[in-house]
Amino acid sequence: MTYDVGNIGRDAARKVALGIAGLLGIAGLSGCVAPQVSPRMGSVDGAVNVKDFGAAGDGKVDDTQAIQKALNAATTNGGVCFLPAGSYRIDGSLTVPESVMMKGSYEGIPHPKYPIGTVLHIYGGKGDENGIPTIILKFNAGVRNLMIHYPEQQAPPHVIPYPWTIRIDGEMCQVVDVAMTNPYQMIDTGSKVNELHFIRNVFACPLKTGIYIDQCYDIGRIENVHLNPNLWKRIGLEPMLPAPPKGFAGTEDAYWNKILIPYLKENLVGFKIGKTDWEYISNCFVIFAKQGFLFDDFGYGPGNAIVTQSGSDIAPIGVQVNQTQPHAGIQFVNCQFMSTVRTGPKNKGPVKITSSGFWVIDETLEQIVHESPGTMILNACHFSNWDMPGKGVPCIRAAAGRLILSNCEFMQKDKKSVILEKNFVAGTITGCQFRNGSITNSSKGRLELFANIYE
Repeated sequence: MTYDVGNIGRDAARKVALGIAGLLGIAGLSGCVAPQVSPRMGSVDGAVNVKDFGAAGDGKVDDTQAIQKALNAATTNGGVCFLPAGSYRIDGSLTVPESVMMKGSYEGIPHPKYPIGTVLHIYGGKGDENGIPTIILKFNAGVRNLMIHYPEQQAPPHVIPYPWTIRIDGEMCQVVDVAMTNPYQMIDTGSKVNELHFIRNVFACPLKTGIYIDQCYDIGRIENVHLNPNLWKRIGLEPMLPAPPKGFAGTEDAYWNKILIPYLKENLVGFKIGKTDWEYISNCFVIFAKQGFLFDDFGYGPGNAIVTQSGSDIAPIGVQVNQTQPHAGIQFVNCQFMSTVRTGPKNKGPVKITSSGFWVIDETLEQIVHESPGTMILNACHFSNWDMPGKGVPCIRAAAGRLILSNCEFMQKDKKSVILEKNFVAGTITGCQFRNGSITNSSKGRLELFANIYE
């Protein structure tokens, strides 16, 4: 992927927001001030309306208690709690009761560039990453069709810790069609026992953790989650990211990239995956993360997952596999990695990557580092480049375990392709296309080569 550094700019974003406000006849759309709407404007038939419980929706008054009363009332009044378009200040924490859906005014996926619908402005928990999450979903509860913004969050290097934005605590909880500008920790579906979680169409710029999955004992599903700093940069909400200092040689967008991207590469874990039986992940993307996908045992055992049509872009480590279930492991199919995939010495489960593409950033050394006693299976993948610093490292380094490499293409003729080191056990390399014959086996393990082409 080529990263889009298009710049909409601070003034342009404000003009867009104010222009829409003018078209709608809305006064005072600045800072955290919300559109002034009738309590019944855009109401949902049969839903409990937070306006009827005293919610102001003006971005100034703390609406936590009013919204909580409406959520509680929804348990006996149809199960839907509706928040009309407006800005809702949240100084505390909200618990969405069993089988209740907290619904905003948007019908599709909102974008922070146009904050004309339901926006939650989060003030609670500032400075306490271990505090109570802003939204807690109980059994079969959900949240959808709204936007979440942290007005007091600071740009790097002054990032402020906050608790989780959303925590799942129960079975079949749902987060659908939600945008978040700058959450510190986005969605926690791991701190509490859960099953059958469903997370779809979530777009955000998380600063520490995107989605944490753990303690899931029946299949969880993550679909179309996109983690990108553009969700904080391109907003029509205040405050925006700081303006460039006087004399900065570049655009506003270039300055924002300069302060955001290095921080994310040092701190962000996109998808943090522990115990889950199974996890289906599809159409998900993360860019500029320290680790795009992290698999490990976080105290409840490792998990297994199938990841399809997904990618980790412009990252030091695209996939880090520390531990997975020995009998199942993980699979990546039709994925893209602009980064390195690495397995750690404790992993015993198979790691399978099929029909996927690998390309590089300036820091890329190996594309695959296999250090686990388990098996690495690579099929129908292409490797465009590697060893960008020129250290003499190969595209694939198998330091242990087993390797099954088939039908792959290595597109560099002057660089080492595969090195098998001392603790490598056994493997096959078949049907691959090499620009040179650089396969080095420094181990005593058994290696079978068949039907490979060396140009």
